[in-house]
Amino acid sequence: MTSRNKTRGPLGLFARYLPILDWGRQYDRNALSNDLIAAVIVTIMLIPQSLAYALLAGLPPEAGIYASIVPIMLYAVFGTSRALAVGPVAVVSLMTAAAIGNVAEAGTMGYAIAALTLAFLSGTILLVMGVFRLGFLANFLSHPVIAGFITASGILIAASQLKHILGVSAGGHSLLELMVSLIAHLGDTNWITLIIGVSATAFLFWVRKGLKPLLRKAGLGPRMADVATKAGPVAAVVVTTVLTWGLNLGTHGVAIVGEVPQSLPPLTMPSLSPTLVGQLFVPALLISIIGFVESISVAQTLAAKKRQRIDPDQELIGLGAANIGAAFTGGYPVTGGFARSVVNFDAGAETPAAGAFTAVGLAIAAIALTPLVYYLPKATLAATIIVAVLSLVDFSILKKTWSYSRADFFAVAGTILLTLGFGVETGVSAGVILSIALHLYKTSKPHVAEVGLVPGTQHFRNVLRHRVETDDRVLNLRVDESLYFVNARFLEDLIQSRVAQDCPIKHVVLMCSAVNEIDFSALESLEAINRRLGELGISLHLSEVKGPVMDRLRKSHFLDELTGAVHQSQYDAWAALTGRRPLPAAAE
Repeated sequence: MTSRNKTRGPLGLFARYLPILDWGRQYDRNALSNDLIAAVIVTIMLIPQSLAYALLAGLPPEAGIYASIVPIMLYAVFGTSRALAVGPVAVVSLMTAAAIGNVAEAGTMGYAIAALTLAFLSGTILLVMGVFRLGFLANFLSHPVIAGFITASGILIAASQLKHILGVSAGGHSLLELMVSLIAHLGDTNWITLIIGVSATAFLFWVRKGLKPLLRKAGLGPRMADVATKAGPVAAVVVTTVLTWGLNLGTHGVAIVGEVPQSLPPLTMPSLSPTLVGQLFVPALLISIIGFVESISVAQTLAAKKRQRIDPDQELIGLGAANIGAAFTGGYPVTGGFARSVVNFDAGAETPAAGAFTAVGLAIAAIALTPLVYYLPKATLAATIIVAVLSLVDFSILKKTWSYSRADFFAVAGTILLTLGFGVETGVSAGVILSIALHLYKTSKPHVAEVGLVPGTQHFRNVLRHRVETDDRVLNLRVDESLYFVNARFLEDLIQSRVAQDCPIKHVVLMCSAVNEIDFSALESLEAINRRLGELGISLHLSEVKGPVMDRLRKSHFLDELTGAVHQSQYDAWAALTGRRPLPAAAE
């Protein structure tokens, strides 16, 4: 547990919402050195990546740089992860393009304002969820469904960038629309652009897989080899930009980035138009959920490696502040990125100050380096995106879920197909619905085992899996799920069916060791079960009821009307109802 939970006195409340007060008090020269080194490495990586993701979102390239400056600084103040790097990411960029593409035309002022508004709405949603501690809502999006959505999104993103590799005009929100559009424009392919795009893609794939081992064999240290590998995209940017400039390829149809404003992030204002807010609210909600789930999974993974703690609700506040910051500084929705966060962690980042230093580096780049990207081919940025997102594609989740859980498999497959077939908004909406539906399906038919006594012990096990003692007069049922409105009727029907088969039954014992909650609907079902069994001359008993559940039952009339009794343990119930003598303690 981090020391921020131990904070006492006047700073206690502030430290809870401002984690910087915790790690800032412990900051030293060694942490400063490590954070600066990490910031240099991440800045080198982020310059081409930020430009590329802005292109993916349909925004001017500078929007990617702007979205990587103030948001990182705000997260450093409010976030709890020591290594999370916040900024534009591929999936959120694609979702941004899909959302604002429905309300404005790309390249217009309305499109840019819609992006600011989307960031503001997303930030506000995250902030409200954090203040009211609603981080648990993200748990309703299951991991297999998230994996399916990210896999499909990776394919869509890569397909959407092929138009820049080919140098043609094409579009579409689904894979089919993209492929049909690309095929229709194949005759317009610019061969110089194609050569640049294919060469840059091949080079970046080689950099990712083969450059580091080659540098290590050449005698370069692991740290320097890693830095050189991370700088691979920068090398591709420099070489293709120089070639385009030197050979004047822009006049031969090669699309270039063009003029990028040489300035710090401007002060911007999102629109609060009720019409625009209404159009963007649902996409903003979906972006908030996906962004938070992606961010928190990365943050927790990296924190676990250093035995640090992540506060999910405070993360919501940190990400909310970052998105609101993006809305007022010319950006668009941001979240914690996997690749940049891993690079930040591997580079030795000790605190969120590494992110703040990265923001300073990007600010310097925005002022001093933007003229240098005028001749940067868009095909190179597309290659950067393709190489980055294809690492997100993971079809092994289909094989894993097929062998482990068919229900999860169909949820993953459904999410992938819907995302590819109808676009990211439909895909993520379907993912949320499928996750909730899957949870309801699994809990609607809880595992209920008939149990018997393991000879010579006081333990009870499933009669279908173990050799156990049973008594025809006593039906022992272990309910392996909390009881609530979705599964209450299932338990009624199961007990009714079981007692109808077996006339000698005089007692039914519900073993509640796995029941954490009984809601009002389930309480009414228990009352109905108790009443019907009583009419058949059968008594209903409960055993091993947990304290919180028992407290709730005591507030009702159910215990007064119970035809049987509540037993502390299942063995107590067995001994009382069968007339067996309790085993001595040694027999346990």
